[in-house]
Amino acid sequence: MSEPELSPLEDLGLPMDGENEADALDEALAELQGVINKDQEMGPLGDGFDPDDLAETAAAQAPQNGLQDLVMSIPVQLDVVIGSAEMPVSELMGMETGSVVSLNRKIGEAVDICVNGTKIATGEIQSLEDDPSRLGVKIISLEKS
Repeated sequence: MSEPELSPLEDLGLPMDGENEADALDEALAELQGVINKDQEMGPLGDGFDPDDLAETAAAQAPQNGLQDLVMSIPVQLDVVIGSAEMPVSELMGMETGSVVSLNRKIGEAVDICVNGTKIATGEIQSLEDDPSRLGVKIISLEKS
């Protein structure tokens, strides 16, 4: 016989009975707010940011709790915007295979790096060292918060 599935709150070790359910949710929200406040105090990553240091620090620190792991595992959409164009609908409707759309940026100009639609950094396009047939983006500056 299989065990019943735990709710997300039970999975995190939080009680699920009536009154305690609201208390547990309040505690979880307060903890999440604490993480957000700490992140804001730390500010954006500076020029001295080294991803290797981050990986070592993360490996050395034990996770504070399951909620933080849950929040940190939420997927986000990262887009690299190489440019944009504005045109009338008539021009859009006239496009066919082989049409070229002129973008508002030149070759070699910095690109915008956006997370969930919000610009977080500027970067430059480059080929990956381990696979030159694939593109990557090197972060050259982070947005100020």
